[in-house]
Order: sequence, then C-alpha cells, then structure tokens
Amino acid sequence: MQTNDPHVSPAADPTGAKQADLAGPGIGSYEELEQVLPSDYKPLLNPRETQVAIFELKRHIEDRLCAELGLMMVQVPLIVTAESGVNDMLDRDGSRTPIQFHIANDRGLHPVEAQVVQAATKWKRLALREFDMLPGQGLCTDMRAIRKDYFLDHDHSAYVDQWDWELAMTAADRNLQFLKDVVRRIWRVLKGAEARALELFPALRAGGYPELPDEVAFLHAEEILERYPDLPRKQRETLILQDHPAVFIVGIGWTLADGYPHEMRAADYDDWSTEAHEDDGRTTHGLNGDLLVWNPVTRRRHELSSMGIRVDAAALRRQLEITGQLDWLTLPYHRAISGNEVPLSVGGGIGQSRTQMLLLRKAHLGEVSVSVWPQELKDICARRNIVVLE
Repeated sequence: MQTNDPHVSPAADPTGAKQADLAGPGIGSYEELEQVLPSDYKPLLNPRETQVAIFELKRHIEDRLCAELGLMMVQVPLIVTAESGVNDMLDRDGSRTPIQFHIANDRGLHPVEAQVVQAATKWKRLALREFDMLPGQGLCTDMRAIRKDYFLDHDHSAYVDQWDWELAMTAADRNLQFLKDVVRRIWRVLKGAEARALELFPALRAGGYPELPDEVAFLHAEEILERYPDLPRKQRETLILQDHPAVFIVGIGWTLADGYPHEMRAADYDDWSTEAHEDDGRTTHGLNGDLLVWNPVTRRRHELSSMGIRVDAAALRRQLEITGQLDWLTLPYHRAISGNEVPLSVGGGIGQSRTQMLLLRKAHLGEVSVSVWPQELKDICARRNIVVLE
C-alpha cells in the first residue's frame, strides 16, 4: 500500500518490503489472513531443529530472566476457584471470559466451581506473600492458559504460554523510571537470547533478517495518538514501529484525548490511572505498558509482553470506580490489596511462543507450539509453506 505519511518510507522498512498491515486495524477474517501471510516464506530451521531450538531458548531465557530481575522459578496453577477472584479477566468490558467447569467431588457433597486461568497476573501477587518475597525478590512461572475468545490467526492462539513474572518492590519504586529500568533489563535478556539463537543455529542468519535493536524506545500512548490522531490503534502501532523497531508503549488503559484508551485493560492488576512524570517534565497517566517489536518475517507489529506496576489500594479503588466494578472489593484478592496484605509489585507476562516465533524467524505461532486451529487456517498455512504442528 502506498502512503503519504512521512513516517513510512522504503528506507524505514527493515525488510525493504511494503508493510503488510498499514491498510487496516487488524486481521478479522481468514480471507484477509491469506493476503497478510508472507507468500515467499522459507523456514530456516526444519521442525526437528526447531524443537531443539525452542528448549535451548527456553532454558536460556528463564535462567537469564531470573538472574536479571532477582527471580526464582515457582509452580503456577492451571485452574483456580471461581470464587477467589484470582483469574485474569484480560480486559474490563467482559468480552473475554474464562472457561468454567463444575467439579462434583465427593458425589456432589463438596463441589468446586473451577476456572481455567487466562493468565496468572493476580495469583502471582498473592504468591509473593506466600513465598515471603521482600522488595527486590520475585518469582517467575512457566505459565499455561486457555483464552477461548481470540480470533485464531498467525500470532493468536487459544493456547497461551508465558513467562509470567512478579517482583516485589517498595512504595518509593512506584514511578515511571523504575518501570523503564525493568523493561530495559528484560530487553537485555531478549537481546541475549537472540544472540544465543544465532550462535547455536547459524542457519537463522540465512534469511537476511535484521537483528533486534540494542535499545527500546519509550513512548506514551498519548504521544502516539498525537502523532497519528486519525488512525486506529493497530495502525498507530504499526507506523511507530517504522521509526522504532522496538517500542514500549506506556499508559495503556487510561482514557486518551480522543475519549478512548489505547486498549482496554482490567482495573485490578496494572496501574493505568496514577499520574506519572516523564523525563521531559510532562505529566501523564499510567505505570504500565506493552512491549512491541517489528517482525521482519511477517512484516507486521509483534507484541512480546505486557507488564506494569501493580495497583496499590488507592489505585485499585480508583480504577474499579472508573469501570463501575466496586463490588469486586469484596473478593479475597481485592480485599488483600485494599488491606495492604500483599507486597507492592511490578510484573508481567512474556509470551513464550511469541518470543520463539520471533527469534527463530517463524511466520506462525503453530510452528513453535501445538494448539488447535480451524481447517481453513491450516489450509492457508499449507499454501504458504508454513508447517503447523499438530
């Protein structure tokens, strides 16, 4: 697609190709997906080599992430009770609901209403207390989840795997500078993982793809809106990645100048409402954000991580009031935060398959993880020389 926007030019394109998703806000159909997936794709590692690489990178990232942030690996639940309020709702409009099921147990005498986790965001904060974590100490999990309400495309799966991590902190650390420092440390881990992949598997260099940049750019969602006021969110992200191939977008969830948040966020984990002070003196809102990169294989935006400083008692009440969910304050998880019974923390999730897909130069999540896909998608992948694992 041709564009007159000064921020998009062939020189700014890391692949020298036209950018595939400038035309619309996102993929909404398989007809569109077939047009988006690369037609000239050639896997640089075969399926067996890919499996070896996946586990090499998994060990490397877990070890380095724990060392960089002071974390320890811990067990994480796949299911939680519905009444606990611990499950992650992902957003605040109720559109992404967890899978819930009834456990009869003891012939129905002691039943349990259970849910499959969508993420371990809230559970991790309670776990900090359970494991007696002090500020500067934290945990990392090999989390598995099911998110049934996604449109299944090249980088969205019903099966989710993440390095879900959480780090205890002090009240003095609840600022934007601390969050940026954490993001930079995580970026060092990902850059190191890329170097490790290229060292162990030289074939990955054969595609001529650019390496990840040394630094991450930090931009508030309001700044990006100011730059592209007439474009929807995903187009704004796509265009900003032409200037900055790795960017951390701050303040996701807060209502911007156009009357909408950059993206909806649940009210009870990340703090998206607290006033924050930028390096240039501007006052913004939000102590959270998303880490995005440009994927030169798919030629599209690629989200790696969502993270943020978690709500304290004041931010929790403020955000639940904004979203009309103050009744949640009666749930055990929310009572623990309101009563200052759990550590203040920063945390996030790093997509395992998303990261491996990027570092191993893959065009589809199904090349690095096993999930369920509709036949239509599998047929499209076969026509594009993409081998989806089953």
